[in-house]
Amino acid sequence: MSTRRNFIKKTAIVSAGIALSPNLSFGAIKKQQKLKVGMIGVGLRGTNHLDNVLNRDDVLVTAICDIDDRRIKIALDHISKKGEKKPKVFGKDDYDYRNLLEMDDVDAVIIATPWLWHTRMAKDAMKAGKYTGLEVSAANTLEECWDLVNVHEETGTHLMILENVNYRRDIMAVLNMVKQNVFGELVHFRCGYQHDLRFVKLNDGKTAYGKGVEFGDKGISEAAWRTQHSLLRNADVYPTHGAGPIAAMCDINRGNRFTSLTSTATKGIGLNDYIVKNGGKDHPNAKLKFKQGDVITTTIETANGESIIVTHDCNLPRPYSLGFRVQGSNGLWEVDGNRIYIEGISDPHRWDDASNWLKKYDHPLWKKYGELASGAGHGGMDWFVINAFVESAKQNIAPPMDAYDASAWSAITPLSELSIENNGEPQDFPDFTRGNWIKNKPYNWMKDTY
Repeated sequence: MSTRRNFIKKTAIVSAGIALSPNLSFGAIKKQQKLKVGMIGVGLRGTNHLDNVLNRDDVLVTAICDIDDRRIKIALDHISKKGEKKPKVFGKDDYDYRNLLEMDDVDAVIIATPWLWHTRMAKDAMKAGKYTGLEVSAANTLEECWDLVNVHEETGTHLMILENVNYRRDIMAVLNMVKQNVFGELVHFRCGYQHDLRFVKLNDGKTAYGKGVEFGDKGISEAAWRTQHSLLRNADVYPTHGAGPIAAMCDINRGNRFTSLTSTATKGIGLNDYIVKNGGKDHPNAKLKFKQGDVITTTIETANGESIIVTHDCNLPRPYSLGFRVQGSNGLWEVDGNRIYIEGISDPHRWDDASNWLKKYDHPLWKKYGELASGAGHGGMDWFVINAFVESAKQNIAPPMDAYDASAWSAITPLSELSIENNGEPQDFPDFTRGNWIKNKPYNWMKDTY
């Protein structure tokens, strides 16, 4: 068993102290050493992370795990083309990842698997002393949200939620504006995940991509698992792309917190309509009734008095948008239309094109590392989220988006489900920080490496 893992396990007795001082560093990787990373899940998203890791000279991929032999072959091909040594391979069954976690030659893991596996894998990784990077959403239930926090505190092992949109260039520019008080005192936000995913949720690979009508055992890629959530759950099942960036702007868990939410859902006809149009009204899947409403609207209240509207809209035809709006006492910015209005600077009652504002307040991280991020995926923000993970893991310090953030942001899913089931009844957010949000300092998003 590795010295590093032994040390982390011994720190369980001081977990309360770690919870109070989340930037405590121990067992850091020496500068001359490379971070040894294991990849758990190398599907489309996991392979994207793999490529970004392989492009770094401070990381070694020592192990990969996936139960799909086709994805293992693709991952090994990517590693070979980079001239790297073949990693140890796992995937003989659903739980073979636990054998990966026993490896001494793994310091950190990146988990990019179907949602239902996220929390259980993250818990096992933290218990094994592996610095844990977890794809979104991090948890499906309130119990799982608490599990992430509890295991982090019990073991002292850090977890980072890999929310890439927090690093999108325009979002970071607006974050810079927020921190420089351009909008004045913050009042209201809008965000969400508005993305036509019918072609992802219903795809059998036998017809033209995007025109399949199969999912589950007959589906390929995300259709094999993601669509089942729409069939069985009426909830905002994917909230963090919107909620994560807004949480950073209004210092959630660091002087502020989510306190309650209400959610409503429309009827759900979008996936059925798509199946009928592409598979015919007699197709077996055309008889299914999808539980998830096509448009789910959640309103969150914060301790500091802001409101946040989060929209989930993935089963109807529409262009992509995360629907961001940031509004304060001096004005507001809206991503749709790329527009901004700042009182005393903009012409009265007329929008400004936001382009010059975003350029003026371009985040220092993007100014410094933008060229390195070019081509990294999702407009470069994937480079930044992996960079933050690797730099945090090398020092073994609290990441910019930690277990408490993962739990608070992911809790929107089960709380929205409860609210919808109860005709929009308000649901209280648990305080995953156990009161420490009151004294926690806002994260310094201007730090050079994050």
